[in-house]
Amino acid sequence: MWQRLKESKLISYLSLFSSFGTLICCAIPSTLVLLGFGSTLATFLGDFPGLIWLSEYKEFVFGFSFLFLGGSYISMRSSESMVCPVEKKEDCEATKNWTKPLFFLSLGINVIGALYAFIMPLF
Repeated sequence: MWQRLKESKLISYLSLFSSFGTLICCAIPSTLVLLGFGSTLATFLGDFPGLIWLSEYKEFVFGFSFLFLGGSYISMRSSESMVCPVEKKEDCEATKNWTKPLFFLSLGINVIGALYAFIMPLF
């Protein structure tokens, strides 16, 4: 049971950080250009050239991100019915309370990033 809970936490964290990766790769640069801060974006990419790689392979970045989100959702749904152990009940309940908002925050970030990366360039 504990191993399953640890895997659940790992998947949740991976989904959150991969969602932030999609935000950094696509949503933030598009927003900066949209608001007229193109020179700021150019300076930022000059300081962190590795971010260009994320933009070049955005299909893989979003694919992995949605894959992690799917795993996180499955893990979240399966752990809802699990009973917390008596000695760690407070910690377990706090973790369960944070899981759902963290998942929906990650999902929202991913959807916003996908809109900027795949839908906005069509217009």
